Amino acid sequence: MKVIFLGACTLAVQLFSAVTCLADNSKQHPGGHHALSHAGSVGVSSDAQGRAKSQAHAGSHAPIGVMGDHMHKVGEWMVSYRPMYMSMKGNQNGGTSLSPEQVITQPNRFAMPANLRVVPTEMTMSMHMLGVMYAPSDSVTLMGMTQYVEKEMDHITFQGMGGTNRLGNFTTEASGIGDTSLSALIKLGPAWHAQVGVSLPTGDIKQTDTVLTPMGTNPTLRLPYMMQLGSGTYDALLGATYNRVAHTAKSNFGWGGQWRSTLRLGENSEDYTFGDEHRLTGWISYSFSHALSVSTRLEWLKRENIDGIDAVIMAPVQTADPDRQALDRLDFGLGLNWLLPKQQHRLSMELSMPITEYMDGPQMKTDYQVVLGWQYSP
Repeated sequence: MKVIFLGACTLAVQLFSAVTCLADNSKQHPGGHHALSHAGSVGVSSDAQGRAKSQAHAGSHAPIGVMGDHMHKVGEWMVSYRPMYMSMKGNQNGGTSLSPEQVITQPNRFAMPANLRVVPTEMTMSMHMLGVMYAPSDSVTLMGMTQYVEKEMDHITFQGMGGTNRLGNFTTEASGIGDTSLSALIKLGPAWHAQVGVSLPTGDIKQTDTVLTPMGTNPTLRLPYMMQLGSGTYDALLGATYNRVAHTAKSNFGWGGQWRSTLRLGENSEDYTFGDEHRLTGWISYSFSHALSVSTRLEWLKRENIDGIDAVIMAPVQTADPDRQALDRLDFGLGLNWLLPKQQHRLSMELSMPITEYMDGPQMKTDYQVVLGWQYSP
């Protein structure tokens, strides 16, 4: 795990080294009036003018999968809608893929049966995220986001207390309002800002559905942790973002990076706490014109195990085990930003897939993730 983490850090350092060289070249060859009119440029006469011009082309924003990437000038506001779809298929323990028959050789923490007997095979998650941003000053931008979540998971149930006979398949579903976040973006410098916020526990953590047990019965049970809609706790949101746009007529590149952490505060009503999450990402974008840019991005995600346990969630399936939730994953993403005429509407998309993934498993493997976006700022 440490080797993978060091590898991701090395990639991030290399990324920022490359973009720093680009920044140095830009300073050595400043553009004149032509640079200000170039599709990938921003003005340099003042910080306020720079931010005003940076909003006027597609490459001024980070890839749509990055939240809280930019600030606004005093009095400006923006609304956004981001639909996200994630697919997970198959299982993995550490860095090794497992078949369903291999998963059921793993021990079951709930005494009987001795080993796991239910195996998740595929999961999909859709999120519909609505956001709003408003700047009461040039130094602070306020941001709020709520979401509607839909989850579906397919399973195989193996018959009885042991053996490899497959009894049947079943699917569980959960949907509803997820957690809500409120944050302040605070200006630290020309291209830097911090994020300080809180996630409110508006998502349900008591979702239930009908399952197929190894004995062939169909009870309605509380769903495992990853199928719930929220954390059940107030969570601190902390982060810092660097978002830079090319300054010269010779360069259409933009680049940036972000650290963002979700820190859980206390236990929820069911006596457990989801693991903290830490994200480190870096991106490079290229503007073909003021209206169209493409991007590439790396993101490192570290998620910790659950602390505590929901006494109602007890089943011979890996997703019911709070000690099988931690992971380290490195994703690679490709994105597109399109600024519509009149420069008020922005359409975006990003596709990402894991390069490497290490799990305290067995757990389900991430297949891919797609984020679309619409942003409006008058």
